[in-house]
Amino acid sequence: MRDSVDDHVDRWSSFWKDEPAFDPDVEGALIRMIHIGRRLRRDDVAAFAGNEDFTLQDYKTLHALMVQPWPTEATPAQLAEAANVTRAAMTSRLDRLEESGLVTRVMDAADRRRVIVRPTQRGREMWNRYVFEGIERDKAVMSALDRDELNQLNTLLRKVLLSLRE
Repeated sequence: MRDSVDDHVDRWSSFWKDEPAFDPDVEGALIRMIHIGRRLRRDDVAAFAGNEDFTLQDYKTLHALMVQPWPTEATPAQLAEAANVTRAAMTSRLDRLEESGLVTRVMDAADRRRVIVRPTQRGREMWNRYVFEGIERDKAVMSALDRDELNQLNTLLRKVLLSLRE
C-alpha cells in the first residue's frame, strides 16, 4: 500500500540519489508524523469553527489549567509556559475566560504579588465536554491500527522522544 508520502520520498530519492546523507526511511517517518499532526490540528480547528462563545484557544487554556503539573490551580506564568504562549497572550485568554465565568483569578494569600487561576465548576464542565470530543477525534485518527500496532508505535515513538532528551 502506498500513500502520498511515498511519492514525496520517491521524488526526493531521485533528486538525492547520490547523496548518502539522505535517508528515505527517516524522511518518510518524519513527513508522516507531520501530516498526522496537521490532521489533528485541522480537526481541532474544525471542531470549534463558528463557536465564538468558546474557542479553540479557550479550550487550550482550560486544558493547560486542567492537566499541567499543578492541576486545577496555576499562575498565569505557569499557564503561559504550559500552553506555549506569551504571558501577554495568556493574560488576554484569561480575561476572556474570567469574563465568561470559566475561571477565577485571585491573589495568593501567602504572596499578594502572585495570582492564582482556578477553573470554575462551569469551566470544568466545559472542559469535560470538549476533552472527550477531542479524545474521540484522536481515536478516529489512530483507528487504522490495532491495539498491538498502537502499542508498538508508542514504544517506538517513546524511544525517539527519550533520545531527544539526551
